[in-house]
Amino acid sequence: MPEQVRNVVIVGATSAIAEALARRLAVRGDVLLLTGRDTARLAAIADDLRVRGAKAVHVATLDVNRLDEHARFVDDASRTLGRIDVILIAHGTLPDQKACEASAARTIEEINTNFVSTISLLTLFANALQAQGVGTIAVVTSVAGDRGRKSNYVYGTAKGGVSRFLEGLRHRLHPFGVTVVDIKPGFVDTPMTAAFRKGALWATPKRVARDIERSLNRGDAVLYTPWFWRWIMLLVRLLPNVLFHRTGL
Repeated sequence: MPEQVRNVVIVGATSAIAEALARRLAVRGDVLLLTGRDTARLAAIADDLRVRGAKAVHVATLDVNRLDEHARFVDDASRTLGRIDVILIAHGTLPDQKACEASAARTIEEINTNFVSTISLLTLFANALQAQGVGTIAVVTSVAGDRGRKSNYVYGTAKGGVSRFLEGLRHRLHPFGVTVVDIKPGFVDTPMTAAFRKGALWATPKRVARDIERSLNRGDAVLYTPWFWRWIMLLVRLLPNVLFHRTGL
């Protein structure tokens, strides 16, 4: 039996993980609405997805930090697709931790991009899906949000805050038939992490996208990807402060 076509909104569609997932969704014939700031890049991705089999691909330019534009965007998405089956929020930046430590303004800027903009979009999409009585909300957060660490606590604060918001949203929307998925990747080899030395714990965007697609199909609450990050972060969370504070994590 053919798979049911889904209408999928992807915020931050030019990110490596989002693009890899969109390719998988295109192969199954879904209808996609891609958003981002780079219009030319969005158009190129859309053309590629049409060739790969997407039933239809729409594009919309959105700067997530323009909070005043969010309501219009959500309304436009609903009108374009008619019904939203999946909303994936995948935008974000990887802050320079040292620069944030030296500048409160820089810290707030990163928190706005990685936390505030996401919360705004989630609130609006949650209301739309609650009214529908069906749908899936999925957000790419990070294992960095599981415990504050000196190496990336600004990023971890934003992602951890989103995870807690998703937890409450999941509780709120459960009676309405809406699934909420918190996607927590570990190290992923993307342009955003190009300067990092890679090792055995690093995954490709394709690997993460495969895990996300499977998780969406299962309706998971929380996805650690690759799978071993669930156990790594459990150990990190359980490590007593007397030991944790001696580490360079």
